[in-house]
Amino acid sequence: MTISDRQTFGKPLDIELLCQPAKTNNMKKRIILYALLLVLLAGGLYLNQLMPVITGYAAKNLASGVFVSGRSQEAMEAEDLHFSLIKYTSNTVDFDRQEVVSRFLWGSSKAIYLDGYGCTLVKDFTEEEIRGREYPQVQALPENPDTIPWPTGDAIADSIPPGINLEKLNQAVAQAMADTLPLKGTFALMVVYKGQPVAEVYRDDFTPGTRFLSWSMAKSVTNTLIGLRIEQHKIDLDAPVGLPVFGKRKRKPITLNHLLRMNSGLEWNENYGNLSDVTIMLHKAGDMGSYTSNKPVIFPPDSVWVYASGSTNLASLTLRRSFDSDAGYLRFPREALFNKIGMKSAVFELDASGTFVGSSYLYATMRDYARFALLYMNRGNWLGEQLLPEGWVDYSVQPAPGSGGQYGASFWLNLASDQPDAPTDLYMCKGHDGQFIFIIPSKELIVVRTGYSKKGEFDSNLLLKMILESLED
Repeated sequence: MTISDRQTFGKPLDIELLCQPAKTNNMKKRIILYALLLVLLAGGLYLNQLMPVITGYAAKNLASGVFVSGRSQEAMEAEDLHFSLIKYTSNTVDFDRQEVVSRFLWGSSKAIYLDGYGCTLVKDFTEEEIRGREYPQVQALPENPDTIPWPTGDAIADSIPPGINLEKLNQAVAQAMADTLPLKGTFALMVVYKGQPVAEVYRDDFTPGTRFLSWSMAKSVTNTLIGLRIEQHKIDLDAPVGLPVFGKRKRKPITLNHLLRMNSGLEWNENYGNLSDVTIMLHKAGDMGSYTSNKPVIFPPDSVWVYASGSTNLASLTLRRSFDSDAGYLRFPREALFNKIGMKSAVFELDASGTFVGSSYLYATMRDYARFALLYMNRGNWLGEQLLPEGWVDYSVQPAPGSGGQYGASFWLNLASDQPDAPTDLYMCKGHDGQFIFIIPSKELIVVRTGYSKKGEFDSNLLLKMILESLED
């Protein structure tokens, strides 16, 4: 029997009806194809936006690792750059031109070395513009630190202050350096008790002369530079920083105080895991302070606490504007802070516009980080000279509104017992991937730790607990 002879309830079979399932299947295939094309297009557009972050992160951190820290390309790529899409970058280090070019798919970024000022990503400004500026060279002091007693120099006394059990301390230090969970990834560890170094240890590939990246510990140094400028009566903590005017509507009166306390009210996303304000600023913006200043105000200043690296870079730009010349600004950290307290190794890096990246990019040795902590332990006084304004340390550790006792002015606090086995008067500098400077005035104790530890790999509370248990008083 042929199709034409077949009957359905006494009626001829409808050929078009038979073909309808095929048409439906074709339509579904088209919809799926279009959806896949849209997904691929969206993914390509997102990847295109993310590309400068991928290559910029690799170029900047590799360049600083090689030219500032003295590490090898192989070591940086095997550890610090071995994650996410960053590990797939192709990196070229040019030692003659002192630059790094990083490539991924169709994207590339370049970072260049500037003598005395570390490495800078070439963004929004040409390489010729960046290299062509004048960068004043200031003698790093002290000239012969090995002949000068600690703390300004490196001649450290053999005597140990009373009140510490060295056997327990050495056990704590050994555990911290064992590179096993929950204390994984330590590069170096230094303990200062009653002003005197009592422990200083390094992983085999690092030395006391190695400069370590601060990440966000730099925020506390930016706070200090602003305090020093206030002491010179050249800047006002409570004066509006002068944000752009949008149309006829004036911006809110945001001050340096709001920026240091992360209470500016500016819109901000500090997520490092994707394309966010902080990753765009650090890897795509040549002028990081101006990038932040153009963010919309979404809360009244001083009403909501939002951790924002952009706030610190806007504070750094405000500091720059307080000088009559860029030369004075560029000389300021070395002349007003680093040389005063013997931070001979310190290198504060610049963005492409010539502003210090106050949020993230300071390099220094362990001893120099310890010296910085001693300045605060001594309430801004260095060997009898009051460098910071009276009361500046108290200001820095006063809880910022809305922070729940976690944050002061560019320092993290322990009033909410984030480090439950440490005293509540502990305050600290904290940086990405496990950089810490712990200051505990009640115990006259400073602990500096640098390393590369992914989330959950380093238990800072355990480290503090073990070290505190070595104290006998």
